[in-house]
Amino acid sequence: MYKKYFKRLFDIILSFIGLIIISPFFCIFAILCLFVNHGSIFYIQERPGMDNKIFKIIKFRTMNNKISSNDMLYSDIHRITKLGRFMRAFSIDELPQLLNVLKGDMSLIGPRPLLIKYIPLYSESQLKRHNVRPGMTGWTQVNGRNALSWHEKFDLDVWYVDHISFLLDIKIFLMTLLKVLSRDGINHSKDVVMRPFKGNDHK
Repeated sequence: MYKKYFKRLFDIILSFIGLIIISPFFCIFAILCLFVNHGSIFYIQERPGMDNKIFKIIKFRTMNNKISSNDMLYSDIHRITKLGRFMRAFSIDELPQLLNVLKGDMSLIGPRPLLIKYIPLYSESQLKRHNVRPGMTGWTQVNGRNALSWHEKFDLDVWYVDHISFLLDIKIFLMTLLKVLSRDGINHSKDVVMRPFKGNDHK
């Protein structure tokens, strides 16, 4: 009952309230991004959602588009801005995804939406992560996040899909708040982005 009806209802209500509450901060960071990124506020990319339906995820832009002398983009570590690093540290760059939740592309809680190119690489079990709407945060994010291997992440995603409940979502929400405030699980290393998934034959 919760998974089929009430989860979506709670997503609509809470994302709408959340957008109202954070609107002043949303505007401040939008203006800061406008100046830091020379007119570019948002980062928009196509991602697979529930039932592999493609949608456009929206985030605050954390990297610029600086190119080298041979017209190639610099590496991520050289393109992330100081503002972008701060926003990532406190997951502020993820706030625009409340619009995705309100629209119905995403849920507040669920497996994180990854890249389209990963879909053919999933095992049959791993594909179950697309049986529900992807989330702004999820069971994987509160159980290790960047410290986990891809296979561990997918196992946690599938476990969540099989055990969705109101109490579990509340637990994940509260654990997410604690981790954001403590910055637990944030990637502080020089690897700005996680390593790509190359399939189940790779470790």
